[in-house]
Amino acid sequence: MKKLHVVSFSGGKDSTAMLLHMMELGMKIDVVLYCDTWMEFPAMYRHVERIKKIVEDAGIKFVTLKNEKSFKYLMLEHQPKRRKSTQEKLGGNPKGYSWAGSRSRWCTSKLKTELLKKYKSELTKQYDVVEYVGLAFDEQYRLERESNKQHEHPLVDWKWTEKDALRYCYDKGFDWEGLYEYFSRVSCWCCPLQSFAELRKLRKYFPELWQELKEMDNQTWGSFRADYSVEEMEIRFDFEEERLNQGLSITNKDFYTKLKEVIKNG
Repeated sequence: MKKLHVVSFSGGKDSTAMLLHMMELGMKIDVVLYCDTWMEFPAMYRHVERIKKIVEDAGIKFVTLKNEKSFKYLMLEHQPKRRKSTQEKLGGNPKGYSWAGSRSRWCTSKLKTELLKKYKSELTKQYDVVEYVGLAFDEQYRLERESNKQHEHPLVDWKWTEKDALRYCYDKGFDWEGLYEYFSRVSCWCCPLQSFAELRKLRKYFPELWQELKEMDNQTWGSFRADYSVEEMEIRFDFEEERLNQGLSITNKDFYTKLKEVIKNG
């Protein structure tokens, strides 16, 4: 069976560095495979388009997989089939999956995993697929996952760390318009699994996306996080800034006690 060399491309620093250096070395690439989640940063989409042009200009096929149903539709409008016990817990069968959580990452499965599985399944009927994945040399723990044992990892072979990959991209003129200056990982901007530090930066540097996040949160039945809604986080961030300007702590008991009062009073 003929071999097909497929590069898995997310648009991030590691897969970008892997892809560009593979091309630089003249390594065999037949297909570059990208999954569009509908909710990437605008700067990421511009980066992906730039890479796509480079790939296609080199005569390499660039494939974009994208669920015809958008993230917002699945989150807010889709009517999923739920068990009776789940409906009882939710007090009915509300529309949409609502926000993803650590135990229910429907967005990853519906917008990436299922699409990739279906596409790769078709490829393996015709080819012996060799898939290249951008795991960095300092991400050895991810190599232990069963799925990754089936892939090729050029960055590991080259002993390139995440820092090396980012430096390589910067040296080649790819900077994602500064996204990596704010975030350690650049994925969906609306992800509720982001840290408080990342959410603070989202609000500060991307106010239009933060406003969209608030609107989405107000339209769904689930809470953005178990501890805070988006509006409550905004209240918290404002209160933090006020306290810091007064030279007061934002980590002690007094802060959390007064924060509860501030949130309660709206």
